[in-house]
Amino acid sequence: MNNQTATAFTLGEVNPGLACCLPQTHIHVRDLAISYHNTTILDHVSLDINRGCITALIGPSGCGKTSFLSTLNRLTDMIPGANVSGKISLDEVDILSSSINIMSLRRRIGMIFQKPNPFPLSILRNLELPLREHGLRDRLLIQNKIQLALESVGLWNEVKDRLNKSALLLSGGQQQRLCIARAIVLEPEILLMDEPCSALDPISSSIVEELIHDLSQRFSIVIVTHNLAQAKRIANYVAFFWIKDQIGQLIEFGRCQPLFESPNNPLTAAYISGLKG
Repeated sequence: MNNQTATAFTLGEVNPGLACCLPQTHIHVRDLAISYHNTTILDHVSLDINRGCITALIGPSGCGKTSFLSTLNRLTDMIPGANVSGKISLDEVDILSSSINIMSLRRRIGMIFQKPNPFPLSILRNLELPLREHGLRDRLLIQNKIQLALESVGLWNEVKDRLNKSALLLSGGQQQRLCIARAIVLEPEILLMDEPCSALDPISSSIVEELIHDLSQRFSIVIVTHNLAQAKRIANYVAFFWIKDQIGQLIEFGRCQPLFESPNNPLTAAYISGLKG
């Protein structure tokens, strides 16, 4: 990142019009670079993701937003030829360290993908499986956690009488809410969302967007979105990525309203006005 182009913020500032947290760093990213098979696709990214806030990642396709998101809970480890350098700290813990427990990290940082991806199992098993994988055995506690997760995403009343039915029978919007419930049933601290509304119809998208806003009261959220209106509605902070010299770069980062209304970088202004991208 060109540090001169990033929007500055100071302790005590909040995003006008949104119930934003006071800036308190949850994830600290410095000089992050990502390459696949020795080809750099994202370089020099530095930003802080603040606790209890929604941070939106915007920019054109191919600029590295999803790759950046995937580094935050080490999903890049699963991509052949991927290499990540720089520093990512979660509450002072170096998550790029070879000694870190990946399962524990992914329990703290959950992921929701672009297309709903429920397991081809019952609704109940979709939520029970991750709890058992993480060592929970108390049946009553499992049931309580499942009900709470489904209530949190507004699904409990819709599915409580068919928990043993296949999750694949749910509508697209319900499946995405189930996937969000599957992530939060493990009680993470952070939720990563890769365009969670892009595969949904407008009504389902609106429901999920409202849910994201509600969940920000409990979790730090980082969301990739191509919908600038959505970013403007829900985000507290915005990171704008662009491709320069065939490499993704962070162009500007800051509080949502100032970035949309008076961006510091001409590229940001051109993108959000529709002149570029």
